[in-house]
Amino acid sequence: MKHDHFVVQSPLAPAKQLLLLFHGVGDNPVSMGEIGSWFVPHFPEALIVSIGGIEAAGPGSQWFSVEGVTEENRQQRVDAVMPQFIDIVRYWQQQSGVSPLATALIGFSQGAIMALEGMKAQPDLASRVIAFNGRYASLPENAVSAQTIHLIHGGEDRVIDLAWAVSAQEALLCLGGDVTLDIVDDLGHAIDNRSIELALNHLRYTVPKHYFDEALSAGKPNDDDIIEFL
Repeated sequence: MKHDHFVVQSPLAPAKQLLLLFHGVGDNPVSMGEIGSWFVPHFPEALIVSIGGIEAAGPGSQWFSVEGVTEENRQQRVDAVMPQFIDIVRYWQQQSGVSPLATALIGFSQGAIMALEGMKAQPDLASRVIAFNGRYASLPENAVSAQTIHLIHGGEDRVIDLAWAVSAQEALLCLGGDVTLDIVDDLGHAIDNRSIELALNHLRYTVPKHYFDEALSAGKPNDDDIIEFL
């Protein structure tokens, strides 16, 4: 499947996790791959790939045009390209042999929008999302317990206001979803060392809510799933 991408890490043995990164408007996979490099020491058995947008935008690319975008038409623009986004995620799952249970989507800005909306459009697409300074195109109306959503947002973001992340957290909690929100003080529309550390800590140490739900309902989570991700 032809699409712009940059492989940050390809383990010698079959991959046990899949981390896919998605950049913001006008950026490129190599640049976003620098964020991916922070995950390499902690996930040596993961295939880590940075994915480019599908259309040109300045020096880089984007998933959909932000020219003239409004609250009324944003969802339509996302929906129009969502099949391609899902196909790319499925392509890398097939190539790596890694299941959605061991797949994490990591996005910044528009890349975070696509990751969040991808999980909304196809609930079994992945098990985790790390959304740096992102938002939903429109708030979800349903939540799937097997999804764990980590929102990480700059407190001084003037491009995608923090209020969108707060609204997303509130909506998911009301629906019974599994979500965390970390606010990075004095950070604008960017990723810094604090953001990265929060993301790493969530992927390594946050136990998905559905494991607790299964325990309470007398179900026993599969040990392989716990080891796989994360």
